[in-house]
Amino acid sequence: MKTVVLLSGGMDSVTALYWARHENEVMGAVSFDYGAKHNHREIPLAAWHCAQMGVKHDIIDLGFMNQHFASDLLKSGGSIPEGHYADENMKKTVVPFRNGIMLSIACGLAESCGAEALVIAAHAGDHMIYPDCREDFMQGMATAMREGTYARIELLRPFIHRDKAGIAKLGETLGVDYGKTWSCYKGGDLHCGKCGTCVERIEAFVLAGLHDPTVYESDV
Repeated sequence: MKTVVLLSGGMDSVTALYWARHENEVMGAVSFDYGAKHNHREIPLAAWHCAQMGVKHDIIDLGFMNQHFASDLLKSGGSIPEGHYADENMKKTVVPFRNGIMLSIACGLAESCGAEALVIAAHAGDHMIYPDCREDFMQGMATAMREGTYARIELLRPFIHRDKAGIAKLGETLGVDYGKTWSCYKGGDLHCGKCGTCVERIEAFVLAGLHDPTVYESDV
């Protein structure tokens, strides 16, 4: 199947890119610069993986989200909260309907380039605080994409029932260099090791029994 991959440059989406190359034909990958504090750290790594594979990489500017949406994940928002994803304060990092917007745009891109499906790396751990990562939402978007395109674009979500440790294990078998991925929401020179996505990243490698190649601020 000819696919386009939503590729942020994080652990999950990079693994999804390698999965898609293994299971399907990758027509391209797309990253969105929507004003997140860490976009400038993620997107170059997304581009790096695409270059290694010889995959076309598009970057689409969604700066209006930073200007008009309320979220601490955005440059226009407050400080990134620290703690586990299970903590109530992590809801401050939700960008309203982010996946709905990105999937809609990527769906049009996929049909335009002759693809048959989109791949998104939403996983089981995302469900806790992100409503636009949950399976009910994904099923609704899948229906809209299929019914709203002549190509009847499919939405592939290979990790929807897999946790991040399981993704890390899969990526290890696919040859993913996790040292070339970015997670930290703060977007500094190094991973902070304290925000929700850093905590989840650390846990994933521990639970997967894999070496964590990440350098955290606490390590220096």
